[in-house]
Amino acid sequence: MFYAVKVKDHIRVPPAMFGLDLKESVVKAVKTQYTGHISKDIGIVIDVLEVTAVKEGIIIPGDGASYYETEFELLTFIPEIQEVLLGTVRDVAEFGAFLNIGPIDGMIHVSQAMNDFVSSTKEKTLQGKDTGRVLKVGDKCLARMVAISYKDAANPKFGLTMRQDGLGKDEWVVDDLSGEPKARKRPGKEKAAA
Repeated sequence: MFYAVKVKDHIRVPPAMFGLDLKESVVKAVKTQYTGHISKDIGIVIDVLEVTAVKEGIIIPGDGASYYETEFELLTFIPEIQEVLLGTVRDVAEFGAFLNIGPIDGMIHVSQAMNDFVSSTKEKTLQGKDTGRVLKVGDKCLARMVAISYKDAANPKFGLTMRQDGLGKDEWVVDDLSGEPKARKRPGKEKAAA
């Protein structure tokens, strides 16, 4: 989910920016410090929306930079458990697929790709044994967030599933909603009539 988050922080403005207008230098410093920042509390920072207040600055001896108590608003992405997200398959591996869901990637384990026995192919696809459904790089999909870990704050992990009706590759969702059969008949698997 995307949010506008209000933050108050002391922002360091380096001496190289002293020639700029105060607000302009603070905005640049906030963007440098926060854009791309990841934390459990404020999520993944996409951009700085607005700097709302800049108070009087101080210079700390030995540093040379100015520090300004600043209030600003950030555009952030905070994924939530059970949230359904639209994404694009970025990569397929033997163990699953990576789905780009905006500013981050989530991982769909091979067991969570579809309601079928799934195997990976040499062509970097995941294929269902009974349904014949294929998942490949570039496919647009709907997935549900099922696991979030900020254990490594610089590289958070996001687990996704597509094993429910209404989730998966776009055409699978259309098939599921239209009542099309989920499994195809495989040649040589039909039972002989008695």
